[in-house]
Amino acid sequence: MTALRPVVSDAQGRVRREISIQRLLEWAFADECASIDFEDEGTLAQGYRNVGTEWVLMQRCLIGCTIDGGGRSAPDHDADLVAAAVACLPEGCGGRRMAVHLAELARARRMPEAYVGVEQRCEPVGWHVNPHGRRAVTEHLGYLDDRSGRKPRRHDVRVCPVVYRPAADQIAAARRNYLLWWSALLDLRITFQIQNDMSRWSVSDVMPPRRPWKKVLAE
Repeated sequence: MTALRPVVSDAQGRVRREISIQRLLEWAFADECASIDFEDEGTLAQGYRNVGTEWVLMQRCLIGCTIDGGGRSAPDHDADLVAAAVACLPEGCGGRRMAVHLAELARARRMPEAYVGVEQRCEPVGWHVNPHGRRAVTEHLGYLDDRSGRKPRRHDVRVCPVVYRPAADQIAAARRNYLLWWSALLDLRITFQIQNDMSRWSVSDVMPPRRPWKKVLAE
């Protein structure tokens, strides 16, 4: 559920509740079901598109009827303001791709994966499985002549290729995405604090940890 702060009153006499920018996005997209509407059709981010009245009429002609019932109530006006601000994210904060990512995370009430506290595991690249169990995949490296005994022997030298999971580049990419998500939240927080035009909410300075993995490493 959305965490609510004490009720505050601003200089204009509006009574509003304090809320963090992350919780504000979750309220707008998860609770109020707000949606992002990019203005220029044809360059929409993947997963979002606009349709005109002509398209709707054509689809009704194809099925020969209109759909009766269903629907939902319109989102709160503040939720529409939040969705509009997210849609206008600057390219320096990820632009439209990040806008879609923000909305998806907010609907799921999640934060981006940052591999906090993860420990890399050294594992074989593959396994051979048979009824007797499994063994690591190995590769032939060469032969080694053994002349220590009375009869020379040749030994097959094999190695076991290994990988580290999760991979270092995978962790780095996820943490770069987290930092971009964090910078987008900061941009939105500053925007709402400057505009100060919502009727129900007052955005606080509270932010998620900027680099949560740093604390774990320090410990």
